[in-house]
Amino acid sequence: LCCECGQAHPLLDNHLYNFQDEVDDELICHICLQPLLQPMDTPCGHTYCFKCLENFMQEYNFCPMDRKKLSFQQCHKSSLLVRNLLDKLIVLCPFQAECQQTMQRCELEAHLQNRCSGFKKYKSELQRKRNPISKGKEDPPAKGETNTPKDPEVPSGGSSLVAESSGAAVVSLGTAEPGLVNPAFEETEEGENLPQRTSLVAETATIEIHREDPEEELGMRIVGGKDSPLGNIVVQEVLRDSVIAADGRIAPGDHILEVNGVNISSVTHCQAVSFLRHPGPVLHLMVLQEKGFSNKTAQQDSACTNREVIHVTLVKRDRSEPLGIKLIRKTDEAGIFILDLLEGGLAAKNGKLSRNDRVLSINGQDLRQGTPEAAAQIIQTTESRVNFVILRQSGVQLGEPVEDGSTLNSSSSSSSNGGSPVHHRRRPDQNHYRRKSSYQKKTVAIKKEPKESLGITIGGGRDNKNKLPIYVTSVQPIGCLFRDGRIKRGDVLLSINGIDLTHLNYYEAVSALKSNAASHSVTLKALEILSLNSPEPSLDIREQGFSWSPLWITWLGLPSYLHFCQDIILTKGNLESWGFSIVGGFEESKGNQPFFIKTIVPGTPAFRDRKLKCGDEIVAVNGVPAIGMSNSELIPMLKEQRNKVTLTVVSWPGSLV
Repeated sequence: LCCECGQAHPLLDNHLYNFQDEVDDELICHICLQPLLQPMDTPCGHTYCFKCLENFMQEYNFCPMDRKKLSFQQCHKSSLLVRNLLDKLIVLCPFQAECQQTMQRCELEAHLQNRCSGFKKYKSELQRKRNPISKGKEDPPAKGETNTPKDPEVPSGGSSLVAESSGAAVVSLGTAEPGLVNPAFEETEEGENLPQRTSLVAETATIEIHREDPEEELGMRIVGGKDSPLGNIVVQEVLRDSVIAADGRIAPGDHILEVNGVNISSVTHCQAVSFLRHPGPVLHLMVLQEKGFSNKTAQQDSACTNREVIHVTLVKRDRSEPLGIKLIRKTDEAGIFILDLLEGGLAAKNGKLSRNDRVLSINGQDLRQGTPEAAAQIIQTTESRVNFVILRQSGVQLGEPVEDGSTLNSSSSSSSNGGSPVHHRRRPDQNHYRRKSSYQKKTVAIKKEPKESLGITIGGGRDNKNKLPIYVTSVQPIGCLFRDGRIKRGDVLLSINGIDLTHLNYYEAVSALKSNAASHSVTLKALEILSLNSPEPSLDIREQGFSWSPLWITWLGLPSYLHFCQDIILTKGNLESWGFSIVGGFEESKGNQPFFIKTIVPGTPAFRDRKLKCGDEIVAVNGVPAIGMSNSELIPMLKEQRNKVTLTVVSWPGSLV
């Protein structure tokens, strides 16, 4: 249930309320037909909910009521008077069985958090389900454990992790320790002693998707894969009226860890698309969802079985050397957990820390009730040796990620050395993403009959939501291009008979192709995108029933002159972080790599703006090109922007599954 309205609704949808009286029609949004939330006025005099209007404007460019031309940037917040009238509407507490109180709509959240007996009962029942072990029980200490903190705790088996990240270093904005990736860290002005929210909360969920038609597409776009800097498979967009949208539990930014029990956290993009497009009436997904920042106080630890306390020492060459660890807090669980180890980082090279380890202490300082920020401060001030005491659930490990379509291999955790953990050697990444020449130009000149058609269908156009170049979606067996054989599906069309197609919208391109097809001879210039990675099987079989378009990974190979850049302006308060993390940048071992958006945290400026998407490439920051920069150069530039930043990005559509 939502902690603000006390009702169940999809994460990105409006809150739900039970109004005591019928609400005046003037205060109703004519998109959702509910009383207005965060009302926005249009220049033509209509008012809609912020989320309703924003979602509508992503697909249309007119007002829903009078269909006059409209852009979201032209709209503005309703007057304070209207907002106050809406906030004062009387609502019923959603927990009517235990609480019959009524209050103004703006008072409901505080009522639920502080006074509602029904919501308290719901939270305690939820806590009991998540932590069924009685807090009064004590486990005997494991053999050989001495001088360890009391009452340690490990996360439940349901809390899995983002597995195998890509080779590119993940960097978060507002991080105290370079390389200790934690987008929850929030800066304040020097000397300020202001309250801050604590840390980033993430949790995993197993979601069962049912399809009446086993061949029906899920209706979401994905980015990432081990052959891209993102590493993991990330949901970029959920399409309206789709199977996933109807289910309501998956949102943009979620990391997909498993599909039908198969670990896809370190497979190529094409392999992930293949797994997710596999037909079937039921699909089991394990996803990791970042829930935003938590300001709840840590709860009392509880004991748990199958635990193992391990001491690990990492030695920094100098005080500023990053460890390459991402730390998080989990929902309703005290303490700090390791979410990810960055490939090539100090911790990954050491090999003794693992994802899902709980950090009990660092350099003797108790962190059982700590936050990632506190851990970052300790690590940052340490000159050389960083001593970890961590808690690990023994006997449970994730299976090895699938390689090249093979079946899942379970890793054994048993050993003959007194129960010590077996540390498996990390499999080297063979597909580090590099932006290099991944296309070839071709000129196709053919002779034809005047009435003979070209026999191709096209997609894209600069009027498309993603401002794509014109590309071939099919080559029909009835036209002259099929007979010639050199133009293929997926080719990007540059020109026809000398007419530039790269800046045309879809209808202009169709017109240009038709008019020139009437000639006796046609000269087409095109780009064929080449695969940089190990050969993948054809996706033709996987794509039956899908509207064909190039995969997301294909667009990354286009030359920069075909990119369509757009500026996204973000604003924030002094105590907020920007709310996104990035991967990529220059590294000595890999050379120049583009910067990509990997994570967008709910409830932050980047999330509220809705224009930035996972998988977007950052081209420039405040007009300064990002090409050639390393993480250590770009991050300070972003941190210096206290309240406003302009990101120039290229946004490619994720692969549809």
